[in-house]
Amino acid sequence: MKKFNTSFIYFICIVSAMGGLLFGYDWVVIGGAKPFYEVFFGITDSPEQQGLAMSIALLGCLVGAMVCGSLADRLGRKPLLITSAFIFFISAYATGAFNVYGGFLCARFVGGIAIGIASGLSPMYIAEVSPGHVRGKLVSINQLTIVLGILAAQIVNWLIAEPMPAGTTIPDAASWNVQSGWRWMFWSAAFPAAAFLILACFIPESPRWMAMKGVREKAEKVLANIGGAEYARQELEAIRAAESGQIAQGGLKVLFSRPFIPVLVLGIVIAVFQQWCGTNVIFNYAQEIFSDAGYDLGEMLFNIVLTGITNVIFTFVAIYTVDRLGRRKLMLIGSCGLAIIYGILGTCYWLHITGFFMIILVVAAIACYAMTLGPITWVLLSEIFPNKVRAIAVATCTFALWVGSFTLTYSFPLLNASLGSYGTFWIYAAICAAGFVFFLFRCPETKGKTLEQLENELLNN
Repeated sequence: MKKFNTSFIYFICIVSAMGGLLFGYDWVVIGGAKPFYEVFFGITDSPEQQGLAMSIALLGCLVGAMVCGSLADRLGRKPLLITSAFIFFISAYATGAFNVYGGFLCARFVGGIAIGIASGLSPMYIAEVSPGHVRGKLVSINQLTIVLGILAAQIVNWLIAEPMPAGTTIPDAASWNVQSGWRWMFWSAAFPAAAFLILACFIPESPRWMAMKGVREKAEKVLANIGGAEYARQELEAIRAAESGQIAQGGLKVLFSRPFIPVLVLGIVIAVFQQWCGTNVIFNYAQEIFSDAGYDLGEMLFNIVLTGITNVIFTFVAIYTVDRLGRRKLMLIGSCGLAIIYGILGTCYWLHITGFFMIILVVAAIACYAMTLGPITWVLLSEIFPNKVRAIAVATCTFALWVGSFTLTYSFPLLNASLGSYGTFWIYAAICAAGFVFFLFRCPETKGKTLEQLENELLNN
């Protein structure tokens, strides 16, 4: 029986997953700052500018995801993780420093580039260093750090914001929250970014990337540190056997060739569905969602923290169940569960129901997402692609995910204004129902298999 170096494995996985923590923090910190910077920049009456401010970072995500695959194959996984940490640090300061709306947008765009890089690279790195029997659990750590980053941003926003009078829906333009508070919300992200930047210097390069580049001695050393000499020998043999039947270079031309297209389509649908299922608008547009449910601005900040706590708790459920129940079953549970919850939520908005019951529904949606679609998407994307095209394939799917996220985030204020909250959530319910049907027929089970076994099964079916 192999004996694994558990402390070493968890160290390198947790450090890599700090990219996920910053992804979650930077992505959600804007939700708490939103009511205040909108007043500062004078965009409270413009749904188009509100949507742009919220979604401009997602355009940066598209750029980050686009360059991530080719750079990860050319430079390696580790240098790119360090680069993303540095970009996070710079953008955190710049976003809060600008007094000009255009500068604010540019800083958010740059921060989005770091999110785009880290969102695909961190789970991919973890999958490449993880033993097969615990890979789902370890890749789910990345989702755990994402939701911890989300919760940390929500708590920090709540603590930074000065208390507001009951019934406040639009803050006073002269208040500290509007003049300075939102800046400190963004600046707070610089502290975890600095920690990630330092710690990323102490993790090894991915052994599968080194093996792919012919640096087998170094790859063997890292694998031996993970599971011993025999484990290293077996892993390198499996990598060599998988490579012998595949094309040597894994660029976009190879990825879009016939053997890989069905798996690529599967990955893109999984990625886009994670966004179009609609749950992430709860974090970014909490002000509108809770306002329509009958809550004022002060109560909204506390309710956001409540959703963040739920997110963390049920991500632990996902970590416990991902290698027990399997990926396919959790994707089916998530899509079906959200379809039902959103259908009820939309009906409640239509009937003008307000109060605590609405909070329960929102929390139920977050819980369902956190234990299924949120983490399992990243697990599947890190598993289903062959070694030779994994970096470019994950980058392509991550690009598609951020296209989905941008369209979701930008369209919500427009849908909410034209269809109302009830119509918007009914649309999300229909999308989730369609996702359930797709996963029922197309989603494979990947638990307990090595990456090389999955490569053989998925390409030959």
